[in-house]
Amino acid sequence: MFKSITRTIAGVVAAACLSMLAAGLSGAAYAKTKLTMYYPVAVGGPLTKIVDGMVADFMKQNPDIEVNAIYAGNYNDARIKALAALNSGQPAQLSVMFSIDLYELIEQDAIVAFDDVVQTDEEKAWLKSFYPTLMENGTTGGKTWGIPFQRSTIVMYYNKDAFKAAGLDPEQAPETWDELVAAGKKLTKSDGSQWGMMIPSTGYPYWMFGALAMQNDQVLMNGAGNETNFAAPATIEALQFWKDLGAKHKVMPEGTIEWGTLRKNFLEGKTAIMWHSTGNLTTVKKKAGFDFGVAMLPANKRRGTPTGGGNFYIFKKTSPEERSAAMKLIKFMTSPEQSASWSMQTGYMGISQAAYDTSELQDYVKGFPYAAVARDQLNYATAELSTYETGRVRKSLDDAIQAALTGSKSAEDALKEAQATADRLLKPYR
Repeated sequence: MFKSITRTIAGVVAAACLSMLAAGLSGAAYAKTKLTMYYPVAVGGPLTKIVDGMVADFMKQNPDIEVNAIYAGNYNDARIKALAALNSGQPAQLSVMFSIDLYELIEQDAIVAFDDVVQTDEEKAWLKSFYPTLMENGTTGGKTWGIPFQRSTIVMYYNKDAFKAAGLDPEQAPETWDELVAAGKKLTKSDGSQWGMMIPSTGYPYWMFGALAMQNDQVLMNGAGNETNFAAPATIEALQFWKDLGAKHKVMPEGTIEWGTLRKNFLEGKTAIMWHSTGNLTTVKKKAGFDFGVAMLPANKRRGTPTGGGNFYIFKKTSPEERSAAMKLIKFMTSPEQSASWSMQTGYMGISQAAYDTSELQDYVKGFPYAAVARDQLNYATAELSTYETGRVRKSLDDAIQAALTGSKSAEDALKEAQATADRLLKPYR
């Protein structure tokens, strides 16, 4: 009997051990790497639902990774919240933030270069798979710090019905500054019910101004992020032209024009032309009660637009497991298939040629050619304004633009003051 009892106890102990071992293995097998990701929305619309859907699809394919995707407001809000979390001791592992936040994030030692995270030849090739122009705001010092996601160029939306009513060819958008002014005069109604055009000058005025400066063959900064060209003659001429659209040519309201309400103004017929992000394209397509067109921005000395939008960044305060999981998520959300779907659902451009090679996006562009305008405009694009001390340098330019547009300062005086501020801020980085 003693032997029987001994065998029984041994069996129970063995079973318990096996059960504990199995539970341990099961726990290990299903232990999840948890990621927190902040992301912004700059153009409104149902983008949060789209991002949440992409993240949900990723977690279905990767049950060992749990992602908490947090909508953080606009780009500035996303940067502030992500860095605040970093300093609070409860950091996010990755975030979508302004592509122009690059130098500030590096200066704060907040992010890790992707070159230091990728391991395989396939991952190294992935780093080189995106449109080079989009990578200009993600690389510096020979390393890649940001991966493009919700990227854009500024495009010109125009009301074809308004063009017809004004005796203009609805299939021919203005291609030069002179043509823009001429069309704007015909499109502007004397009773104030319809303006010829509107360029937003709140929110991101420096971005719109980057397009005008580039069209006048002038970039706003150097590639090292420590020099600006705010007071260059061509820059001053570009700001004067912007002011003249309202003050002299009367084709646009004088003063400032709100970024956040411009799309609504266009959809309601209060302006026949608007310059805005391609990220508005799908919403305009769904909501416009009139026939509309989308074109590249007009040229003066040349065509030009800055790129814009957000990049993925991985924060430095991450474990190897978290970095690996973040890489999986970023690779998923920037894959050709996801990029193509994102472009069709939002209007943001596909970030690689491979995205436009997918059958889905090819078919979409065939049926809706305007979906390729922002991508095609990359041939004339430059990097968005990005320097060290980005926030303060950018604010000095924003203030100068608004001062000139409201008439409180001349374009020349305003930009010379902005240049002096930039010189003072950037001197330590030269």
